[in-house]
Amino acid sequence: MTPQAKIFATRSSMKIAQKMADAYGSPLGKVEINEFSDGEFQPSFEETVRGGRVFLVGSTMQPSDNLMELLLMCDAAKRASAKHITVVMPYFGWARQDRKDKSRVPIGAKMVANLLMAAGATRIMTMDLHADQIQGFFEVPVDHVFASSIFVPHIKGQKLEDLTIASPDMGGSKRANNYAKWLESEVVICYKQRKKANVIDKMTVIGEVEGRNVVLIDDMVDTAGTLTKAADMLLAKGAKSVQAYCTHGVLSGKAIERIEKSKLSRLVITDTIPQEHKSEKIEVLSIAELFAGVMHKVHHHESISSHFLEN
Repeated sequence: MTPQAKIFATRSSMKIAQKMADAYGSPLGKVEINEFSDGEFQPSFEETVRGGRVFLVGSTMQPSDNLMELLLMCDAAKRASAKHITVVMPYFGWARQDRKDKSRVPIGAKMVANLLMAAGATRIMTMDLHADQIQGFFEVPVDHVFASSIFVPHIKGQKLEDLTIASPDMGGSKRANNYAKWLESEVVICYKQRKKANVIDKMTVIGEVEGRNVVLIDDMVDTAGTLTKAADMLLAKGAKSVQAYCTHGVLSGKAIERIEKSKLSRLVITDTIPQEHKSEKIEVLSIAELFAGVMHKVHHHESISSHFLEN
């Protein structure tokens, strides 16, 4: 008989973890966080995890305490003799640092992978990595879940005529092409040049958008500079409407202000990152049932290949 899996969460991911636990059919485990006056903290499992599987749910968006808390929980589970420690990271922070793009910089994604494995993670579950090759940074199994299994049906439900899928940059061309294939639509690519991070110098579009309803697809929206500039440019090129689907709503800096002022008709994101922002233009879809289904199959050693669309 397979022992019952237990689900725990970091403080910042408690809301999505509770949704996952409800969908899984298991109560959310109890974790106490002891805080010291200098800001240091210590997680403590308030129930046994010996010999079983634990799912540790925690997105690693800023601040970096979120990553540290997840690492400490991994170490605590390992020292409490958990047999399987599956880290469920809906949003994998530092994923944009997947290579050396100039001299004397770290590969942050690789460092995070090393830290998680050193802390005791025996399996990783995440969604829409910024670069697919990050899976190769781990020496443990990685379940890479895709938001396309949520987004594609949602887009189909709009029954848009003259649909064109667009990537806001060259790096997302593969993702956009796959969405276009599933939706049987045309695809265009926005080409941007940057002088530095989060600052766009020039942008143009490869392909025709005149008279089309355009849906921009990306793995994340951070400052929303690229997204809003792409939307304005596409409309200037003759598009009938522009909306966007982005998995991770980082929404830092003036992102909300930019979205509100832009000509984007709608931005659809998921709840991989807790959303405190309020905007009539932003719609949030939950990934809880998708992850709960994958977690259930992983725990019972069942295939997950038919559970989601691939990017």
